[in-house]
Amino acid sequence: MSENDNALSDELLRHHLDQVVELLEKQKLEEAILQHQEMPRHDLIETLLHKQHQAALKQKLDQLHSADIAYILEALPLEDRLTVWNLVKSELDGQILLDVSDAVRETLISDMNAEELLTATERLDTDEIADLAPDLPYEVMQDLLESLNAQNRERLQSVLSYEENTVAALMDFGMVTIREDITLEVVLRYLRFRGDLPEHTDKLFVVDKNNVLKGVLPLKRLLIHDPDTPVSELMAKDVVSFRLDDDADDAARAFERYDLLSAPVVDSAHRLQGRLGVDAIVDYIREQSDEEMLAQAGLLQEEDLFSSVWKSAKNRWFWLVINLFTAFASTRVIGMFEDTIVKLVALASLMPIVAAIGGNSGNQTSILIVRSLALDLINSSNVRILIVKELGIALLNGAVWGSAIGLATYFLYRNIDLAMVMAGAMLLNLLVAAIMGISIPLIRHKLKQDPAMGTSVMLTAITDGMGFFIFLGLATLFLV
Repeated sequence: MSENDNALSDELLRHHLDQVVELLEKQKLEEAILQHQEMPRHDLIETLLHKQHQAALKQKLDQLHSADIAYILEALPLEDRLTVWNLVKSELDGQILLDVSDAVRETLISDMNAEELLTATERLDTDEIADLAPDLPYEVMQDLLESLNAQNRERLQSVLSYEENTVAALMDFGMVTIREDITLEVVLRYLRFRGDLPEHTDKLFVVDKNNVLKGVLPLKRLLIHDPDTPVSELMAKDVVSFRLDDDADDAARAFERYDLLSAPVVDSAHRLQGRLGVDAIVDYIREQSDEEMLAQAGLLQEEDLFSSVWKSAKNRWFWLVINLFTAFASTRVIGMFEDTIVKLVALASLMPIVAAIGGNSGNQTSILIVRSLALDLINSSNVRILIVKELGIALLNGAVWGSAIGLATYFLYRNIDLAMVMAGAMLLNLLVAAIMGISIPLIRHKLKQDPAMGTSVMLTAITDGMGFFIFLGLATLFLV
């Protein structure tokens, strides 16, 4: 899709949202006016007007794709969201629950009873039910398991037994399997008999009688070769496949590296268990990107834009508390040098510069390290080279920008010693920032924690505190 097509699609989506908002506001306005007017059969007129508005809104929603409705629900305040949600066609409920964010999904599910949830989820595929399972009430999950046939129940329980960020949690069961001892003509007859293909099907999986994966047959080869050709002659045996417990990040990198649309998922005995599609990979990458952005901002989890003040505030407390303590620690560092600041007031206006530049430089380093860890580019053989490189960059930046700020300080205060202290403090704090920018994400990664989570908060606290300490310490030694 071109950039123009994307722009048109986004514009159309915003247009749909504006229309829904306009219908909701019109309903509220007309009903508010009606409530203040006295007339015969007031209740009947109010009911008819309400039904008229509901019908107009429902007609609009019936024309929209489930993904568009999900976008609209996320953009509406809670009261309006539930009004729209109750007007959505029931057959779209399950797909919309999959499309909305986790935080919004919670509000929608809380507005549904057990029967509605069961009806919505029964229409979904097994892998889609697995995506919703953590958010469904226990009794609904039990009823859902009982409603599935033996094969789908076993598949669902198998997927739920694996951790969230594994290939098993992302795979689906929409795959077509064939044998290698048949001809392309037989395959074509079989596909015509099926009547349709799973979405994003670009290859058929070749298995033996024990369901062991032998290779894949790309659809392109199926269409352009002689129908009498055996599958065994055309199938690709060198296949990119994944194990159930493989890391989803590794799978995402493989999809990018090999330009995959789909890939088989096998167990330890190489038996075919499912299929990993590019749609699941794209969704996973987007979710990981969103989580990383939230983590860098110090948010513990995804937040509904219109959730309650209390709930949103609690989501932000953890790192705010840490920031409060680190900020208090920084003020104690300054307090250690009160006598020095009193003797040379210029220090008070200059020391924030050292801290701010150090924090910015350290964040640049940490973002690079976090990204490299996400791409699995850092290992024991190259980490030392990376550390030396970043320290070299810090030395160069410290020399260049330390000299620049030193000159600026000299022209402002005509004090060569103050200028030298400023330059030295800048150099040393940039070195500290580089070391912390590397160390914090690497240590968190070593401890099996998200390297992005809170790194910016901790880094800023350390570079602020050390910046004040280094600058004021040098000033105490050489200026007072």
